[in-house]
Amino acid sequence: MAQPLTMYTTTWCAFCRRLKSQLALEGIEITEINIEEDPSAADYVMSVNGGNQTVPTVVFPDGSALTNPSANAVKQRLGELAGTR
Repeated sequence: MAQPLTMYTTTWCAFCRRLKSQLALEGIEITEINIEEDPSAADYVMSVNGGNQTVPTVVFPDGSALTNPSANAVKQRLGELAGTR
């Protein structure tokens, strides 16, 4: 993949840890940003989640985002962006 996904997380988020692990097993690269350490990242997450700091929030190279997705949903969206399903 030319550009990695951006995944907004926190250190205490079990869903974040699980998704990171599952994506790593699939060979899907991510750039992780901890919203507790980056106020502008927290603001961004709130802007795409109705004012909530919901993580994991995954942002794709085209700017689209999924909130708390499964690894399969991430793979499906990547396939759509690549023109395959």
